[in-house]
Amino acid sequence: MATAASPAAPVAAPAARSPWAWARTLGGLGVLAALVWWVGTGPFLDGLRLIDGPALAAALAIGLVTTVCCAWRWALVAGGLGVRLPIGTAVAHCYRAVFLNSTLPGGVLGDVHRAVRHGRDAGDVSRGIRAVVWERTAGQVVQLVIAVVVLAALPSPVRPCLPAVTGTLLAVGLGLVLLARAAPRSGASRWGRALRTAVTDVRSGLLARRTWVGVVVASAVVVAGHLATFVVAARTAGADAPLARLVPLTLLALLAMGLPANVGGFGPREGVAAWAFAAAGLTAAQGVAAAMVYGALVLVASLPGAAVLLLRRLRDTTASTDR
Repeated sequence: MATAASPAAPVAAPAARSPWAWARTLGGLGVLAALVWWVGTGPFLDGLRLIDGPALAAALAIGLVTTVCCAWRWALVAGGLGVRLPIGTAVAHCYRAVFLNSTLPGGVLGDVHRAVRHGRDAGDVSRGIRAVVWERTAGQVVQLVIAVVVLAALPSPVRPCLPAVTGTLLAVGLGLVLLARAAPRSGASRWGRALRTAVTDVRSGLLARRTWVGVVVASAVVVAGHLATFVVAARTAGADAPLARLVPLTLLALLAMGLPANVGGFGPREGVAAWAFAAAGLTAAQGVAAAMVYGALVLVASLPGAAVLLLRRLRDTTASTDR
């Protein structure tokens, strides 16, 4: 977050949003509009009305655990890349990022903010950005592995497709390994430099002996926390299906959150939840209500990030006034 400008400093005009950013936002709005046409506004509102104190308390507690684990994972990766990141600072930045991801279009602007901010604080913006990219990538990879295992073990609408999906993922992984091994050891081309940097980052930031176990454990706890929050949301919204039937559906909805077409996290998550719940013999309305409650619980769990933003703004304002 930039410090406050002096009265004499010119105020920069806000940057225009790119067509891709508009497309992501419109895509999320389109999914929500289609859901309203399909199930009406009732599931969107009914689920929110059912949120109670125990659900909010559970979301805050789970959010604390997942945020600390995300911060730990980030600190491990940043340390592997040679960028110092105290765990307390990482926790504050992660809370702020979750809050911004939950309230701004796209769902990734908070991570962009923490990457750039940490890079500037560390004096190496490029390395700070790469640390967040690899930390997020590691989390997504672990989530995919857990999703494949759970969806293969428990009944779900996508179970018949899993062999093809698993084969594709293995082929992509093998291709990336072969590409890394084929990376040129020398050469001044931009592609060669980028590939060598990526290989070095993965080796030192993710696969180093002192790093990879912590990254995997932290990522697994984060996935478990998101699943637990979604189960709490589903129960709050009235879904009483057994856990063996509910967990695969929540995993599919969580995977949909990785799609960039959303509005503050809302959009594909609700669409996939509606389809998955209906395909599993529940109702689309239950899926939408569960996803809406999940979004509300995540927003509540991220509110410490709003406090971090406010405290930072007050500190920057005080420092500017003192000068």
